[in-house]
Amino acid sequence: MRPDRSKRIVILTADAGFGHRKAANALAAALQESYGEACSVEIVNALDDPRVLPQLRNSQADSDRFARDMREVFDRGWNASRAAVPTASLGGALTIALFRVMRDILRTYRPDAIINTYPLYHPPLASVFALTRRRAPLYTVVTDFGIVHPLWFSRAAAACFVATEKVRQLAIAHGLPPEKVHITGIPVAPALADRPSAPSDLRAGLGWSLNLPVLLVVGSKRVQGLPEFLRALNHSALPLQLAVVAGGDDELYAELQRFAWHLPTHLYNWVADMPTLMHAADCVMSKAGGLIIAETLACGLPLLLIDVLPAQEKGNVDIVLQSGAGELALTPGDALEVLYHWLADDGALLTQRAANARAVGRPRAALDIAEFVMSQWQDSLP
Repeated sequence: MRPDRSKRIVILTADAGFGHRKAANALAAALQESYGEACSVEIVNALDDPRVLPQLRNSQADSDRFARDMREVFDRGWNASRAAVPTASLGGALTIALFRVMRDILRTYRPDAIINTYPLYHPPLASVFALTRRRAPLYTVVTDFGIVHPLWFSRAAAACFVATEKVRQLAIAHGLPPEKVHITGIPVAPALADRPSAPSDLRAGLGWSLNLPVLLVVGSKRVQGLPEFLRALNHSALPLQLAVVAGGDDELYAELQRFAWHLPTHLYNWVADMPTLMHAADCVMSKAGGLIIAETLACGLPLLLIDVLPAQEKGNVDIVLQSGAGELALTPGDALEVLYHWLADDGALLTQRAANARAVGRPRAALDIAEFVMSQWQDSLP
């Protein structure tokens, strides 16, 4: 590597859900925070290239629709594709569809390293490496906790970063050398690693009450039945205030604005500074997405999971339940029961759940991955 220039790093991602993009953003922030001008970072969504087949390009939005409206079909299709023959066939199809795009990304950016947060890019990347002279160290960042697709595990990767020992063992079972698989956690925004000020100060700045615990509710188009859960909470008379983020779902946000709120409630459609809200909250209610779980645990907050996407999210639930960091409640009645228990006895159980969350949270995951990647050139850094 040449010592007279910064290291060029391309982070590959996609917008199928929020998780892949949020992981990419977290890694970019960690690299810039820790290394500044010693590296330049570009986040690239290969599926945005106009040469990509519309069916594949639109799969980002379609994954939300299928996951929300056709869950059984989504579940069966995802599980079927994990078998060896379908995985190989899928990899071949992806290589045909994305080879030129991946080749041109390497030509355009000439990266010193590639960090990949989206599994469908591995087959075409491996083919580009094999068939052209353009190659860069490839680092894989897996964004789920337990059940993951074999496409995540590329033997072309220099290293694979995973959240749990379970995923590490899956990676090894699919042919990755043990020394290349590192348990770091799922990367979250570096701002989650350190609370900038006391929760009371943050709440005052947000206009929240200082006298009531805060349940942060994180929604999106993928969270099924959220209005029903919120209606039950709204009429529960629990000693609680709500901070509800619609995740950019305009339809959900409009519906929530029409509620006659009885609990103190703060509504947001989209939030750019989620770390501030999380540091100001006492617990989080959401679906079992890998990134929201990683973010919540990184802040040491208990999780109330109210929705589980078929297939890969079932593995995410395990990390929460087995660590005692939260609970699963798939009906509004169950959710109310959990919250009553958490808040009883001056919040004793809530306090214990928070301690358990802190014990398994990995707020420095993005920073640790950034350090690993940059350490490969440490001797040549200016």
